[in-house]
This record gives sequence, structure tokens and C-alpha cells, in this order.
Amino acid sequence: MEFGLFTEFNTPPGTSHAAAFDEAMTEVTRAEELGFDAVSLAEIHFQRDRSVLASPLVIAAALAERTRRLRIGIAVQVLPISHPIHLAEDIATVDQLSHGRLDLGVGRSGLPDHYRGFNVAYAESRERFHETLEILKKAWTNERFTHEGKYFQFRDVCVMPKPYQKPYPPIRVAATTEETYPMVGRMGLPIFLAVRTTPIAHLERCIGSYHEAWRAAGHPGRGEVALIVPVYVAEKAQAAREEPEASMMYFLRSIGEMLATGVTRRSEDGERLLRMPYDEVLKELAVYGTPETVADRLLELREALGYSTLSVWMNSGGQVPHERVMRSMRLFAERVMPRLG
Repeated sequence: MEFGLFTEFNTPPGTSHAAAFDEAMTEVTRAEELGFDAVSLAEIHFQRDRSVLASPLVIAAALAERTRRLRIGIAVQVLPISHPIHLAEDIATVDQLSHGRLDLGVGRSGLPDHYRGFNVAYAESRERFHETLEILKKAWTNERFTHEGKYFQFRDVCVMPKPYQKPYPPIRVAATTEETYPMVGRMGLPIFLAVRTTPIAHLERCIGSYHEAWRAAGHPGRGEVALIVPVYVAEKAQAAREEPEASMMYFLRSIGEMLATGVTRRSEDGERLLRMPYDEVLKELAVYGTPETVADRLLELREALGYSTLSVWMNSGGQVPHERVMRSMRLFAERVMPRLG
């Protein structure tokens, strides 16, 4: 069982960028001290009052020098808005600097602002995703390669450096839409699930199609499942419910507005998030409570989803004060992790 800390390097209104970086880096390095196994870094663009984590691989390089044991994950790199050669070089560089501690989560993102900002059509996202992933693998496993694709063409290029891990860092693919689950299973790659805007019931309903597609494609063994879930731990149940409420609802309402007005197929998800009451959020989108209740719920989810990697998001919305996030992390490490270990 691998325990990770998911972070967005939050910048709520009134927070300086310097403070946002300092607090987030403190939380990550503290995670290693508390016994967490990994950190997962988001990739977020163009959201002023949400995050400064636009360059997760730069942060990953800094963490490679500040930590010794922690695995450093990207959750997730948005492939359709990336240049594959630059990305191949940067990922391999971080893998070398960390001596093979990098885990690569990849996905398409359903946020329309990502695509508008980079002037990429969301309708192209699936094709761009697959072509970029193909180029990354070619760059890492061939001394020189040529690629003739729909969006990229390269002739006899030698991409350096090569990754520390062979043939390349572990790759996980994020799934948000129902059709993505069997697609990842057919690819034979671990799947990345996130309880952020997708209800737990949806994940439980769809995860079977991933394993069915995995078996049908003839892949050996069983596909690995990694899970990100909002978690908040406090000594008292009332505090665990009330302290993160405003932050979580701020996050859901802001994301709901973006999805509801976007060009993606997730406008219905946006409308649902805008209407969702907090009691339903606690049931379907978060695991908040005392150490005992959080451990019980996470054990239930492990039985339902079969995850072997768990990343906890301690500050959904970025509004929870830093000292409370640190307290929640400590309680999770000391009293929840041993129950799940």
C-alpha cells in the first residue's frame, strides 16, 4: 500500500505567490517526515485564485533535491497541450535528478480554460493524447527516431537524456469519462481515479469495465488502481465536518461554473456541482471525519475500488489554514495509515 499527498499549491485570494510556494513545499517535505510514501502534483493553468502549480515538473525537480525517499508523482500531466519532445526531455531530466523516483500520471483534463489558453481544440484532445504518449515512449526507448503523425512530425531526432528508470518512469492514465476506463484497460496501463468532481458511486460503477478490458486484451495479472480522494482528519467529528466545508464548497462551485459554461461534454457535471448540498458532498466527494471514521471509509473504498495507491487531498479548495492542514496530515499519518497499511 502506497500513501501519497496530493497538492495543488493553492493560492486563495489574498495569498501571495511566494507564500503559496513556501507553504506547499513545507507540507510536502513534512509529508516525507511523517512517513508518506509519495507526493502527487497537479498541473493547473490560468486559474488566478486557485493554484500556482503550472509547472509540476519544475516543482518535481526541486523536490528531488529536498527529499530523499518520497516518490514524486505528476497527477496529471495534460498531454494534449504539451510539446512531446520538450516533455520527454523534462521528464527524463527529473527522473535522473531524483534517481528514479518519478511517477508519471497522464491525462487530457476536462477544464476548457486549459485548451482555450493554449489555443488547442478540445475536440482534438483524445488524438493528441495518444500521439503525444506514443512519441514519449519512442523518445525514451530509441537512440534516434522518426515520427510522422497527424499533429507532430520529427525526423531522425536523438532525445537526451534518457530516463533513469527503464524503459521509462511508471505511467498511469487518468480516467474521468466512462469510455476512458476500458480504453486504459486495453492499453495495459495502471489507472488513475480522482474523487474530486466525480462521485464515488460513479467510480464504483465504472471500475469493472477497466478490469474487463484489461483481461480481454490479454494483459497478464490485474491492472493497478491509484486513487486521489479529498481527506480531512480532526479529533472531533464536528470539527472534521465544519473546518473544510467552506473550502470544499468554494472549490466545487468554482469548478462547477467552469464546466457548466465550457465547451466540453461535462456541462451536466458542472450543473450538478453547482446544485450539490454539503451533505451529499460528504457522502460522494470527500472522506472527512475522525481518524477512526476516515480509516473505516477508506477501507470500504479499497474493497470497492481495489486501489493500491492512495493520494489524499488535504485542502480541497485551498481555503483551509496551513496549520490545520498540517494537523490533518499528522493525524492521518499517525492514526489512519497504520489501519490501512
